[in-house]
Order: sequence, then C-alpha cells, then structure tokens
Amino acid sequence: MKSYEVHETRSQAHAPSDESRIMTRKQKVGQSKAHEGEQSPKKKAKNGKDQNDSTNGKSEDNIAKEYEEFCKAIEEHLSVEQMREILDMNDKYSSSGSDGVVATKCQDLLFFGPLDKCPLCSSNLEFDGKRCSCKGFYSEWSSCTFKTRTPPRKEEPLKLPDSVLSSSVAELLKKHQDPSRRPCQGAPIKPLAGIVVSLSGRLSRTHQYWKREIEKHGGKVSSSFKGITCLVVSPAERERGGSTKLADALEAGIPVVREDWLLDSIEKQEPQPMEAYDVVSDLSVEGKGIPWDKQDPSEEALESISAELKLYGKRGVYKDTRMQERGGQIFEKDGILYNCAFSLCDLGRGLNEYCIMQLITVPDSNLHSYYKKGKVGDNTNAEERLEEWENVDNAIKEFVRLFVELTGNEFEPWEREKKFEKKRLCFYPIDMDDGMDVRHGGLGLRQLGVAAAHSSLEPKIAYLMKIFVQSGDIQVCYDGDGFRLSRRANGDAFRFTLGKIL
Repeated sequence: MKSYEVHETRSQAHAPSDESRIMTRKQKVGQSKAHEGEQSPKKKAKNGKDQNDSTNGKSEDNIAKEYEEFCKAIEEHLSVEQMREILDMNDKYSSSGSDGVVATKCQDLLFFGPLDKCPLCSSNLEFDGKRCSCKGFYSEWSSCTFKTRTPPRKEEPLKLPDSVLSSSVAELLKKHQDPSRRPCQGAPIKPLAGIVVSLSGRLSRTHQYWKREIEKHGGKVSSSFKGITCLVVSPAERERGGSTKLADALEAGIPVVREDWLLDSIEKQEPQPMEAYDVVSDLSVEGKGIPWDKQDPSEEALESISAELKLYGKRGVYKDTRMQERGGQIFEKDGILYNCAFSLCDLGRGLNEYCIMQLITVPDSNLHSYYKKGKVGDNTNAEERLEEWENVDNAIKEFVRLFVELTGNEFEPWEREKKFEKKRLCFYPIDMDDGMDVRHGGLGLRQLGVAAAHSSLEPKIAYLMKIFVQSGDIQVCYDGDGFRLSRRANGDAFRFTLGKIL
C-alpha cells in the first residue's frame, strides 16, 4: 500500500488574521525594514565578502563579457609568435599546437593567471578552450582523469617579453599582472557555445522554446543547412518515413540526433557525443559505425555481435581476411606463431582501441600479412590492409617492426618468455592459447545479440548473459521475458575474461 504525505497549501498554512488585514501601510513598511535588517547581515556574512573576493565584485556575466573583449584585443594586437613566446616564458606551458590552440591557451593565461598543478597527480594542467584537463599519468596503464572548469591558479605575476611590454596592449596586460585583481573563477562556458542547430518535425516542446533555450546556452538555431552542426528530430521521425529535411541532412553527411541530445547537453553543461544520440546514420552509405563507448548500453549487446573480435586461438586466421576460404594458416617459424592481437584502453584520454597483426600462408601463393587497427566497435573507420610478400624475411622484419612500434617492446622475448613491460599510451598484447578454437553457430550468436537487445533485463546484465553463453557449451533460449539456460551434453567448463564483465 502506498502512503501519501499531505502538505498544507500556502494559503492554508499562513492564512492572514483579521488583525494583519487592518494593519496600516506605515506599520507594514516599518515591519518590512526591520525584517530586512535582520536578514541582511546573514546574507552579507554568507555571500558578501566571499563573492567579492572570488569575482572582484563582478558578476559572472560581466566577467564573461570582459573576457570576450580581452580576447579580441589580444588577437588584434599580439601575433601568434608573441603568444608562443609568452607561453614559453611561463613555466610548464606548452607553446606547441595550431595557431588557434596557442591563442586560446595564451588568452586564458593572461586573463586568469598561470595554472597550478593537478590536485590528483601533481602534473601540469592544460586549457583546451572549455575546460582544463590534466596531461599526467597515474601509471603506465592509465592517464589522469582530472578535468575542471575552475582550475587552481598560481598567485604569482606573469613573465612577459619586451616586445609585449612595448605593445599597445601593455597597459591592459598590466592590470592582470597583480594576482589580487584577477578573477579567481573562469568565465562561465555555455554548453552550446559555437554550435549551430537546425530543428525539424514535431518535438516534445515547441521550436520557439528550443530556440530560446539554445540561444540562452550559447548556441544558434538555423533554418538552413549551411554551417549547421547537427539536425535535431523526434525519434518518431524515422518511423514516419522521414521528412525532406532529414533526407537532405543524411545526403549531406550532417549528424541527425534525437531531442535528448539537447536535454542532456544542457543538463550536463557540456555537449554530449552525438554518436550516442544518432537516429539514422545506419541508413547512410557507410553504414552505422558507432564506437561502443558512444552507444547506449541497450544497443551495445546487439552491436557487439557484428563487431565482435573474429579471432579464435593463436592458430586462428582472422575472419575478415577471408584467407581461411583459400586454406590460409598462420605462418610459423622456429616455434613462433606470427599472430598478435593488441588492446589499448585509457579512460583519461578516451582511448579504447584494438589491433590485429597476422602472417598467413596460403597454398600455391606467397606469404600474406594482415593488419587492422581501430576503435573498438567502430569497424567502418578502422585502418585495414592485406599485403602479399615475395620475400619471407622482409615480411617477418615488417611484422617485428610493427610490434615494436605498437608496444615499445621486442617481439621475441614476448613470444618465447612472455617478457613484457607496459609503456604509456602503447598497446598491450593479448595472450592467446596455442591451439585451434573451432566455433560453430555464428547465426545463433547473432540471434543471442538480438535477444540481449530486446530482453527486459538491464542491458548490462543481458550483455553479461551473452558473455556466459558465448563459449558454446551452454545453450540459450529467449522466451520473451528473459533467458533460459541449459548446459550442453559433455560440455567442458568454459573460461571467460574478467575484463569483459567489467
């Protein structure tokens, strides 16, 4: 049984008495002033001094406007070379990058002051135009994940070259030399700044409402396709067959996203990855190639089947090579099988990549080398090549060279003794059993993906069930409400990687 809590309405809880109704205007004014006098010291104690100290008595909107004018003055009166010189003179700042990147970092430095160290790992912070992120590492396995819009700043004056001190903006820069006069907080960054949106169809809220919201948060709305960032439509637009506007956007290669993208971008105060809100990219010529880290969990189970690693055992030829149809086998020499799979995952840098390398022998043909590298789940944009080699030694040298390039380690110590030292931002080889792992029932696995996608279970639980039955010795049936499992006869115990569950 549900319990309900009854709340008094404002009129009931504070009903005015007859006495208060006949109170004179003079008495009301006096009472109002007394009430203000009681509350104002509290407000000042809470907000007065702290707010003035953090923004020097200026509102965030005023700081944003001042920062915008400051940036324009810097761009007009300082060259990119002078900006690079300023970054070089101030410790821990990198002057590398494009002209736009250099200008952005320099403007932030001159207006708000030098960045302090990362509070998590004590490495250097770097401003990218919207937020500051750490470029350090926790270990060789992971980079630092610290990101903020209000970074710590050093209370010290800047170092400026003579050419800047003699320029027309010298007086403007001197105002920010004194740390006490700098705004302590960064200018508010609007989540849709620089984004141009076009709206189409019947959305959950009116186009006028979204126009106000988009402009309020820094974006713009356009009725044409020229220069737009994306087209926002209702999810039902596809079911209705799609409008002419949607078809034109698809033809022009413009991202078409659900209305939820606007809601989440505003709520989380930063633009969300459009791939996760995609509506129709699977209808384009290239097909749907959304990396797993950009997908909805509910779609991952089904999508993972088609992008699943098609590599079984150390002697298994990768399916996409189609060399197994010609009798292809993994090349072996001096007890070494030339077949490697690699993984690179770094949350701080947003990396989740894989790589496959194989040397394949084919009857009545030369040796072939296969190489594939890309984001996990983004098969469309993966780098892939299959080459034929007349000279076996040259093929082996190229294989070894690529191994060193990807991992920073030598090939033979890994293959013979499993000696390996993980390097920062380098791939790590996946250890595979030496044996032929023959699997059947590929269609069953695809059907399992469909079942996982339509299951009433939580998406992550459904995907976990898929992992369990993927080994082949457990049979799965989907009856509309969930999975029904049964163990195959004479099935050996199966193993799965813990990382797949995590």
